[in-house]
Amino acid sequence: MAWKSRTRSLQVFDTGQSADTVEWCPVPPCHNILVCGTYQLQKGAGVDEATPTRSGHLYLFDFRREAPMSPPLTELQRVDTPAILDVKWCHVSVSEKAILGAAAATGELQLYAMSASQEGSRSLQPLSSLEVGAERLTLSLDWSTGRMDSSDVRVVCSDSAGCISVLSLDEGSLTTLSQWKAHDFEAWISAFSYWDTQLVYTGGDDCKLKGWDLRMGPSCPTVTSKRHSMGVCSIQSNPHREHILATGSYDEQVLLWDGRNMRQPLSETATGGGVWRLKWHPTNPDLLLAACMHNDFHILHCQQALESSAGACPIVASYILHNSLAYGADWSRVSLDEPAPCSPVAAEPKESFAESRGHLRIQYESPTASFDTSLEDDTGRYIPESVTAPSSAPAVGPAPTPDHDAASVSCLLATCSFYDHMLHVWRWDWTPEEAPQGTEQR
Repeated sequence: MAWKSRTRSLQVFDTGQSADTVEWCPVPPCHNILVCGTYQLQKGAGVDEATPTRSGHLYLFDFRREAPMSPPLTELQRVDTPAILDVKWCHVSVSEKAILGAAAATGELQLYAMSASQEGSRSLQPLSSLEVGAERLTLSLDWSTGRMDSSDVRVVCSDSAGCISVLSLDEGSLTTLSQWKAHDFEAWISAFSYWDTQLVYTGGDDCKLKGWDLRMGPSCPTVTSKRHSMGVCSIQSNPHREHILATGSYDEQVLLWDGRNMRQPLSETATGGGVWRLKWHPTNPDLLLAACMHNDFHILHCQQALESSAGACPIVASYILHNSLAYGADWSRVSLDEPAPCSPVAAEPKESFAESRGHLRIQYESPTASFDTSLEDDTGRYIPESVTAPSSAPAVGPAPTPDHDAASVSCLLATCSFYDHMLHVWRWDWTPEEAPQGTEQR
């Protein structure tokens, strides 16, 4: 079955400072809530010139599609914080509130609770914070609740000293359960196995992927893999398929693993850029979103690789409208049942085209305007609406033949990039391509 892939930019927002992490809220009824964290390095002055400071903002947005010509994203709140390197929502409500965790450059894990006013507006209120170590940066965090299980709410975080901390959340307060030295250099990433939350995976700048069983204590890892040739900076457990793990590295490879046999990955996919973040789709077990630093954002289809170890995962869509390091990326649970809107002719931006790896890159005249004019053809290349697509183009990869994806897929996503401090909200539509009349569809 042939499939047509199409992406559309819905809005671009200038965050002012370097943007490095975005997260949609997974807790109903707050799926329309989006957060974005920023990181700004500021050189010291005077006697403190050798001691730079790292500041940031935490943005809270509401996504609404009320009118075709209105920007769907509304800024609800902007919180001044230390520089933020990662944010993650707890997947379940705690005391009937959505809880956000933020990894801060001060070596703290900060928690915020989202509250609603009588008028219905939402805001983030500080809940708790805990310093995981002095003179270090907290680099990542993950919640144990990835399968929407609220029976045991814990957080794992990693830091620039190579240490891993496991924390519990009880009555709004954080308590350290264990902390240990896991990597020789920066521990870029830490993640729970969502199927067995006594298992934790970590990756570091020492090029090692490690697994830890908290029941055995952290004195020795249960898994140590050097399969990645550079620093391991992204890990996520698949919440839909038991034992499946995705990892990414500065070596530009996405590896899929079966946690029962970590000697060899199930699949290896080259992305053309260091893989800073990986996110499994919230409901589809086969779709994986990758933020690939110098090579934009890509959606991988992993079904064949997982079910038959059939080589690399095909890239079914790419979003290339960022002009800086692709860092933050996340799927939304917002339903997009309505058809994609038409692009407003009067609001089309000026376009200048520079060919890059076979793509046409659109430069926006106003980075904070709301445009709906970017298209992607079925080979993954962007084509402006006023330009006719070429008749032939190199394929993105072998076309997937999903058994259970006969229906269309429509997704809302958010991505952010670093030095140009841009947050993009966009949609992706993936539909079966109808066979021409008179032709039998095989």
